[in-house]
Amino acid sequence: MKLLRYGPRGQEKPGLLDADGRIRDLSGVITDLTPDHLSPGGLKRLAEIDTGSLPLVDGQPRYGAPVSGVGKFLAIGLNYADHAAESNLPIPTEPILFTKAISCLGGPDDPVMIPRESEKSDWEVELGVVIGTRARYVSEAEALDHVAGYVLVNDVSERAFQKEKGTQWDKGKGCDTFGPVGPWLVTADEVGDPQDLDMWLDLNGQRMQTGNTRTMIFDVKQLVSYVSEFITLEPGDILTTGTPPGVGEGRTPQVFLKAGDVIALGIEKLGQQRQPVVAWTKDGAA
Repeated sequence: MKLLRYGPRGQEKPGLLDADGRIRDLSGVITDLTPDHLSPGGLKRLAEIDTGSLPLVDGQPRYGAPVSGVGKFLAIGLNYADHAAESNLPIPTEPILFTKAISCLGGPDDPVMIPRESEKSDWEVELGVVIGTRARYVSEAEALDHVAGYVLVNDVSERAFQKEKGTQWDKGKGCDTFGPVGPWLVTADEVGDPQDLDMWLDLNGQRMQTGNTRTMIFDVKQLVSYVSEFITLEPGDILTTGTPPGVGEGRTPQVFLKAGDVIALGIEKLGQQRQPVVAWTKDGAA
């Protein structure tokens, strides 16, 4: 299934994408797509619904982040060897874990806002993992059993905030609008092998990133197992898994985001995003 939320920010309704690529309204069945619906039982109940009986949604509404009530937005850094190389950093021997603020979450096509005083805002196409059942000290063999599905994530980053203002990456990762997610949560059964998905990102129509999840240093089952040793993963939590090479920081000369740019990105089976880049305002980008 492709599960989603649509509508104005703060007023999103639950939905799903039918076989013809049309949005069907789920609000007569559930009030919202919350972590409670992501367990195997919850997903089974949604899968048993006669899709043709659900109302069609007219037009092209805004997509929101596909899950409401996300408790944690966790991320892995330098998880592709060639991205570590372009960053002039050694290949990690253990996953590098950091957090993105929940307040940075947004829809897949919402504007990305350059933070005040930013000069090094950057892009990162990533595979996001959505947890379906609690994971605490899970083995690698059991890890994927705790995954509800997968999402496309743009791990937008401010490099100066991340690397030049102390050692804590979080301050460059959680700025408002820095977490576009979606358009859909694609359930694990539909995605199949998460380690064989093509991914790409364009800036103003120019290809910047091309990769495949098979080149991860630590794969999804390793990451879920590893993180669960330190942090209990709850239903609805998002774990984003690193980016392939081609970020602006790694280019010669370096390229960073500016107002007026357009970012487009996608991952096989998970859909596409398109974000206009806007200047900072005190009232935000929305």
